[in-house]
Amino acid sequence: MSRMPAEQRREQLLDCASDLFATQGYARATTSQLAKSAGVTEPIIYRHFASKRDLFVALIERTGRRTLEKWSKHLEDAADPAERVRRLIGDNPMVSSEGRVAYRVFLQAISEVESDEKIADAINAHIGRVHEFLREEIEKAQDAHRMPSRFSAEVLAWVMINVGMGYGVLSALGVSGHGRDAGGVHVQEVLARAMVGKVGEDG
Repeated sequence: MSRMPAEQRREQLLDCASDLFATQGYARATTSQLAKSAGVTEPIIYRHFASKRDLFVALIERTGRRTLEKWSKHLEDAADPAERVRRLIGDNPMVSSEGRVAYRVFLQAISEVESDEKIADAINAHIGRVHEFLREEIEKAQDAHRMPSRFSAEVLAWVMINVGMGYGVLSALGVSGHGRDAGGVHVQEVLARAMVGKVGEDG
């Protein structure tokens, strides 16, 4: 067992826990399995996380933080507000190669939120931050007259979250052919056209 700086060890444990929860499920996975996967003893885990629940909450928080960091980076070279919204519509972390495993872990919280207030709070905080990020981008596009203002930025941000999570869940479930018609048109394209219009169109 090699010694690592505390922050590096913590991230390693989160990585191993993400893979373990994605394959075993949160309820079935044990700290003993995690210790074996990470090549450490169980006491090492408890130096960084008070419980398996705290580890799960930390994963939810990290997933949210990485999502917003990824979106911010993806928008760095997009000055047009409408293009920024289009990019966000097309950048669903639930189906991306980087975020797929993390969000499968995230979805396991469905079975925990009714009985665990701390997990429920973490989920609510995550979704709240995602909603705020999207709402601010939509507001900028509406203020610049690059998106219609018939509906509030607040509700349009919820539309993006609901649609994105819908096809994200179907993807995680392995539903074949979901989200796309026989001509290859994806729900992301439909949503982008409905909210922003064609590329080059004024809102």
